[in-house]
Amino acid sequence: MAPKVLVSDKLSETAVQIFRDRGIDVDFLPDVGKDKEKLAEIIGQYDGLAIRSATKVTPTILEAATNLKVVGRAGIGTDNVDKEAASKKGVIVMNTPFGNMITTAEHAIAMMFAVARQIPEASESTHAGKWEKSKFMGTELTNKTLGVIGAGNIGGIVCDRARGLKMKVIAYDPFLSEEKADKMQVEKVELDDLLARADFITLHVPFTEATANILSRENLEKTKKGVRIINCARGGLVDEEALAEMLQSGHVAGAAFDVFKVEPAKENALFNLPNVVCTPHLGAATTEAQENVALQVADQMSNYLLTGAVENALNMPSVTAEEAKVMGPWIKLGDHLGGFIGQMTDEPIKAINILYDGVASTMNLEALNCAVVAGIMKSVTPDVNLVSAPVVAKERGIQISTTSQDKSGAFEGYIKVTVVTAKRERSIGGTVFSDGKPRFIQIKGINIDAEVGRHMLYTTNEDVPGIIGSLGQTMGEHGVNIANFTLGRAGAGGEAIALLYVDEPVPAEARAKLAETGLFTQIKPLVFDVV
Repeated sequence: MAPKVLVSDKLSETAVQIFRDRGIDVDFLPDVGKDKEKLAEIIGQYDGLAIRSATKVTPTILEAATNLKVVGRAGIGTDNVDKEAASKKGVIVMNTPFGNMITTAEHAIAMMFAVARQIPEASESTHAGKWEKSKFMGTELTNKTLGVIGAGNIGGIVCDRARGLKMKVIAYDPFLSEEKADKMQVEKVELDDLLARADFITLHVPFTEATANILSRENLEKTKKGVRIINCARGGLVDEEALAEMLQSGHVAGAAFDVFKVEPAKENALFNLPNVVCTPHLGAATTEAQENVALQVADQMSNYLLTGAVENALNMPSVTAEEAKVMGPWIKLGDHLGGFIGQMTDEPIKAINILYDGVASTMNLEALNCAVVAGIMKSVTPDVNLVSAPVVAKERGIQISTTSQDKSGAFEGYIKVTVVTAKRERSIGGTVFSDGKPRFIQIKGINIDAEVGRHMLYTTNEDVPGIIGSLGQTMGEHGVNIANFTLGRAGAGGEAIALLYVDEPVPAEARAKLAETGLFTQIKPLVFDVV
């Protein structure tokens, strides 16, 4: 019997036809996604569900989806899909991460033109019959310096388009290597340098703990007088209230925003200010982008349902059904090891070296490599997955090498990950215990035995008395419960580490209190995807 797919949101007829041409039964019901009861009533018939953003794939829907094998999202964002519930149900969640890169980059360029020449205000004035020609004095883009914060997929396209406009392009991106910057023909700079030099600043980074409020009041004050700021990336990257004040004072000459801290943005400090261009999150809103992601999701879902090929899956590695049972915990371990190093590294990565020992060396190393690399890259590109991670790493000029060896120690198998930057090498090792749970067993060459928790705190210090007491007292004073506490040291009086598994994130105030003691050389909060 042919697989059966439900398209519950608006996809193009061309995309729907892909299913038919591949021999898949498809029901095109573009309004059913808005009717939760109707969707729950009929979803049990289908092997695949193709959606955009209107359909909400909740635990209730998944419970009724007795035959569902794959959910395909035409687009990047999958907040409307409960991925944890889908994983438990054995349903693959796919997205289309690369379908709207050009469209979003072009929107940023369009917004830059609009704010440089005050086009929206001039248009409104002209429609009103005012003909205020002298009021709207603009500025050329040619020979101006564009500061690009985030030079990944979309940011890289913006860099390329800006160079075509004869702009001088400087880029701040901790994961951008000098070699990659040279190939892109952009100048790699530190953030403060970019702020001081740029005539235009455009943001192309995800919203993470590291990038939240990256253009804070303090950083906005460092910008060049007359700067114009464009944000078509994510809300929350810019202090909107501080920016509004600087627009009113004249320090910032203009701003163009497609995204806002709170969306839908019914009101905002930037609204109704002179030379501020605002659009309602239109970065991916072109006919071509919407068509591209629709065609891509139809093709991916067809490939999986007919051949078992897994592409751009957010909750499953590219492994066979036979491998999945054995490899599941090891794939999770690889993700955790990569996640640790990714969160610890804030400089360009030149190479990722992965050592597989014992039983780990006999598995599907390509899938394990993807898990490790995805874990590392998530810190800078949260939407990365097991398929796209190697592509992202390659685009950033990162070399990936793999070494396998027979069982060499106390464990049946283990994985050791080493990241190489221009300044240092950082390594971490881990294994999977008989209970199927991943464990960290070595950090910086220091042996430990640490369970992996969602929220953790990593510290380094000289091996002196008082460390345990300081950590415990500080956590207690700030209401943070320690679930597990692991210590390790290189030797008596030498370098030592501590890894705390805590029930909730360690607040900044607690970390500041630890820093004030002078006992710690490093204090780093960590977050892991632990189901």
